[in-house]
Amino acid sequence: MAELAGLEDPKARAVNEKHGDDHGVNLGKLRAIAKRLKTQQDLACALWETGDTAARLLALLICRPKAFGRDELDAMLRAARTPKVHDWLVNYVVKKSPQAEELRTAWFADPDPVVASAGWALTTERVAKKPEGLDLVGLLDVIEARMKDAPDRLQWAMNHCLAQIGIEHPEHRARALEIGERMEVLKDYPTSPGCTSPFAPAWITEMVRRQA
Repeated sequence: MAELAGLEDPKARAVNEKHGDDHGVNLGKLRAIAKRLKTQQDLACALWETGDTAARLLALLICRPKAFGRDELDAMLRAARTPKVHDWLVNYVVKKSPQAEELRTAWFADPDPVVASAGWALTTERVAKKPEGLDLVGLLDVIEARMKDAPDRLQWAMNHCLAQIGIEHPEHRARALEIGERMEVLKDYPTSPGCTSPFAPAWITEMVRRQA
């Protein structure tokens, strides 16, 4: 904790806080510490319990994803209220867990939009890598009905799922493009030069072009 405190950078904190993340540690330096520590499950659990955002990010880098039970992961997600901790928990830990599919279905319908966004993120992963058994038409129906008015984090996750369906599944591409065009979600999102816009029609079109 003392080492993490020593890496605190007020400028980095100011930038991170604009995105809802309450820490000022450079992520490259955080990854360097994780590389030095290697996997240490007990230390990861202790770091998580501090509640400190930088410590929790480090914990997610050095933990053993398969060591957590379903209820532990559910409790961790509900306690992960900053975007970066939430994202890393889902992407670095939950996706590697044997409980990922069970948690996906449980979180997908959760009344808490932040928890539900994790269910959508796991669904998007399946859309891309393991779509067998998914009701893609049903997903598009839900996106069409709810994405426009969804809270920010949930809206972002739904939009990613919409784009992924359009990119990976040509038979649904026209509908995905039409939904995106009509809803205009993230159409005006500021995008750096050279980066792909998160506006679903632009995202789908660019990724399909690259694949071709």
